[in-house]
Amino acid sequence: MTPEFYPGYDVLAKREGLSWNDATRQVINERLAVVNEPSYFNAEEWQTLEALCRRILPQPNGRPEVPLAAYIDQDMLEHGDSGTRIEPMPYDGEAWKCALAALDAEALAAHHTKFRDLTADAADALLCLMQKGDLTDAAWGNVPPKLFFAKRVLVDIPAAYYAHPTAWSEMGFGGPASPRGYVRMGANRHDAWEATEVAPGHHAQALRDNRNVR
Repeated sequence: MTPEFYPGYDVLAKREGLSWNDATRQVINERLAVVNEPSYFNAEEWQTLEALCRRILPQPNGRPEVPLAAYIDQDMLEHGDSGTRIEPMPYDGEAWKCALAALDAEALAAHHTKFRDLTADAADALLCLMQKGDLTDAAWGNVPPKLFFAKRVLVDIPAAYYAHPTAWSEMGFGGPASPRGYVRMGANRHDAWEATEVAPGHHAQALRDNRNVR
């Protein structure tokens, strides 16, 4: 069980209060309404993306998961085929599609199964090779695995997680600052409407207990 640093805190309790205006509510409502199914990726790519998200950012049990794959899918649908790109990779959407196919190709070559069906240890080992740039299947094309891991995997998946109110509640964040804003910006200073963190000693003990049960 993951220790809670802000037990009982739910940022969505601010939904109809003074902290958020109508524009903020609309953005949050749109994020919460994202359907957990693919629109940009095909079924094979989607399953590989979901498996990759689970390995990069495992989520606690006992609560609904943040739909990481769905957020990335939506982002690629809206922005993946245009805008900026990282040389020598293509635009982000094509780079994601290429990398997901390459992960499956590497998994098949090494383990005779798709990435989504690998054991946790085998998947993590493959991702470590990706991070080091030690994957060489032709399916990578002009998407260097090391560069893609650093610039897309480690950027897009955490960004998807921390765009969701569940993650905000987890870390005691009050959400967007419009219209109320934050006043006490210094270290260890909190506005009256911010979440109350449990005592640091409790953190340390909770983390020790968490390691012990694993």
